[in-house]
Amino acid sequence: MMRIDSHQHFWRYTAADYRWINDDMAVLKQDFLPEMLRPVLQRQGIQHSILVQARCSLAETHWLLEVAESTDIVRAVTGWVDLSSADLQHDLEKIAHPLLRGFRHLVQDEPSPSAWMADAAINAGMRHLQQQEYVYEMLVTHRHLSDAVRFAQRHDRHFLVLDHFGKPDLHRGVAHWKQQVAPLKALTHVSCKISGLLTEPRPAGMSATDLLPWFDAALEIFGSERLLFGSDWPVCLLAEDDGNPWDLCQRATAALSADEQAAIYGGNASTLYRLQETSNEPASAK
Repeated sequence: MMRIDSHQHFWRYTAADYRWINDDMAVLKQDFLPEMLRPVLQRQGIQHSILVQARCSLAETHWLLEVAESTDIVRAVTGWVDLSSADLQHDLEKIAHPLLRGFRHLVQDEPSPSAWMADAAINAGMRHLQQQEYVYEMLVTHRHLSDAVRFAQRHDRHFLVLDHFGKPDLHRGVAHWKQQVAPLKALTHVSCKISGLLTEPRPAGMSATDLLPWFDAALEIFGSERLLFGSDWPVCLLAEDDGNPWDLCQRATAALSADEQAAIYGGNASTLYRLQETSNEPASAK
């Protein structure tokens, strides 16, 4: 079965473009491109990936699509578009591409994520995206999971994906996170990327092994049919020697059946992002 990393990034680093990369993230202040990711995926037995936006820019989305065209690694791109724009349809037409399967916004960085998710223009834009069958990825932290739940309840015409477990508050424990995301269990159009935990703030002494209960809870709420493995490369490099996302997820899913593991490591991503429709060979191979 084709194994898919459902969440990774590429960028050509400039401080002006990637202001979210602060001085505590020095390892990320460099270019990250396909040939750097290729050996990482090969070591993990992963053939392809979904490339996800890292800044709110149509120019970046154009660039990501150009990069995706040039490599056989990427099978789909999650880009960015301004949902509130009066020219949304025009913008969608400008960036239309066979590899563009979804969109995301850095909601967590908004001055008021709650207000952003409640905004009438944003919600009208979401309805438009779903009519065109684009996946939408929700990037919020634990502070606004209740708003994300309400957002998901309003938009059930196509698939939504909760990125990085919804960035739980690890200090408050897994029971608190389960309570926050429990309403999503009934929303079968919402899936969850089991990614990003290694770089969330942890209580002193919490090891990578101590994160395994969040995977168990995610399985309880979403089931193996609504979970997607994602490495969050290269952001995962911030975890340094404290484990890596591939090993952590392998440990978390080791007791599952072959079919359940196949779903998490590729089958679900293939369905949500329609990867069976993608034939992506680099231009030089065509």
